[in-house]
Amino acid sequence: VQLQACGGGSVQAGGSLRLSCVASAIFSQYHMGWFRQAPGKEREFLGAITWREGNKDYEDSVRGRFTISRDNTKNAMYLQMNSLQPEDTAVYYCAVRASSRRTPISRLPSVFDYWGRGTQVTVSS
Repeated sequence: VQLQACGGGSVQAGGSLRLSCVASAIFSQYHMGWFRQAPGKEREFLGAITWREGNKDYEDSVRGRFTISRDNTKNAMYLQMNSLQPEDTAVYYCAVRASSRRTPISRLPSVFDYWGRGTQVTVSS
């Protein structure tokens, strides 16, 4: 599975961005997730979605500001980010977990099998 993420950029605090991630192939039982990594910090889970049911999980720090959605017809996942703050500055990654059916969403980067290259998001104050 190859992933391509895009949509990053520079915005001022309070602004919005929408990231996109397109997968070369995805099966119904897979999960797709968004992560970010700021300089000097560990990769951080933001949220994930189950491809078949559309169930979602979010990290508390972004819940209510970030929204994950998907388009099954395009093998695409999106991350709508609102009310961005300087602390949201990071490289954002999409990932796919080749999970089995009924596997609960995991927040651990280590269980995701495929990763995109990342897209930079910079929020200025």
